[in-house]
Amino acid sequence: MRIFDKELVDELCRECHIADLSRATIGETLLIAEGLEKRTGIPFIRMDQGSPAFAPNHYGIEAEKRALERGVGSQYPPAGGVPELKQAASRFVKAFINIDIAPSGCIPTTGSVQASFGAFAACTQRIPGKDKVLFIDPGFPIQKSQLAVLGIGWRSFDIYSYRGAEKLRARLEEELAEGDVAAIIYSNPNNPAWICLDEGELRVIGELATRYDAVVLEDLAYFCMDYRHELGRPFCEPYLPSVARYTDNYILMLSASKIFSYAGQRIALCCISDALYGKYYPALAARYGDAGVFGSTLTSSILYMMTSGCTSSTQYAYAEMLNLSCEGVIDFVEDTREYERRARRMKEIFCRHGFNVVYDMDVREKVGDGFFFSLGYKGMSGAELAVELLYYGVSSISLATTGSEQGGVRACTSRMREELFPELEKRMAQFELDH
Repeated sequence: MRIFDKELVDELCRECHIADLSRATIGETLLIAEGLEKRTGIPFIRMDQGSPAFAPNHYGIEAEKRALERGVGSQYPPAGGVPELKQAASRFVKAFINIDIAPSGCIPTTGSVQASFGAFAACTQRIPGKDKVLFIDPGFPIQKSQLAVLGIGWRSFDIYSYRGAEKLRARLEEELAEGDVAAIIYSNPNNPAWICLDEGELRVIGELATRYDAVVLEDLAYFCMDYRHELGRPFCEPYLPSVARYTDNYILMLSASKIFSYAGQRIALCCISDALYGKYYPALAARYGDAGVFGSTLTSSILYMMTSGCTSSTQYAYAEMLNLSCEGVIDFVEDTREYERRARRMKEIFCRHGFNVVYDMDVREKVGDGFFFSLGYKGMSGAELAVELLYYGVSSISLATTGSEQGGVRACTSRMREELFPELEKRMAQFELDH
């Protein structure tokens, strides 16, 4: 028997102006879950929004305090970021990816959302006729919403059937051969499926990006959080897999939100390859009346127009956390490993009650456990499953909203609490009985 009746859910949908619950966004799902919890007092199992589970890194907090006490709050930050953060970012990329990016190309942004927004504009404006973005899906829905705001066209494909270097190569060639793709974007590890592209797949993406002159936007929000491998040891192998080894056409997006639980301070980095940063594009020069150099146009003529830089004190906090990670004082992989443990326990409960992990393999190895995972249930589409789970006090989002063609939902582990595991067991046992 369901925990919440349809009349109550429908009433909340009307109050929140949600016309179709099966197509609800993350924010709309959040409203319904919060509303049901408040109205009934019954705790929800929240698998919708990917907010960090832990307190912000205390080293960052102390560094931010010191910066404010020094008086940085009274001065506007430089457009390209404070030198301390730029140096720390360059060092961090070398320590954990073993890639050299000059400090000049490491630009702080107000979260990776700003980084992708600005990069979409710069990439699609640099060469006339190359004005589309290609998504290797499933992916972060907000990025497609950004393109709607910018008026930029896009195409996508679900990678589910194209894992492995040769399958991926053939599918990418189909898309890139048209010649209009300016940028390719994906997250690794992946939001929402937690799949991880391997070196062979990344090599293919890099080689084709070079051949077809497309810029790869590699979203590394969950940096080194593939807990199956011994990543995150500074200046030691294995290094984080990255497309940066296989092309000069790349921008890495590094966020403090998850690895340092610093989401509320909205700080990230847009790290541009040295070759791309210094490349001249006549179309950018004509459009912005500047030098037409990719990196400086993106920094001063696009990103700066949005927020006039990032909060100064937060930049010093991020610099401190990056530097201490390089020195081995902060172990951000171990600090976030609780997500792996939660995912393993949650998957076990769901799968024992008839669910399945949708994106379950990374080419030849089983998909890892971490911040997100994907769930399906026999005979239900993702939209149907997301709605049905709501009636049992479990919130999620349909994979369809992420560009996936597979039936299922995205589950986030970050808001799961110890006392809710028995409740999840009880509710999914009832779900199985009812279905």
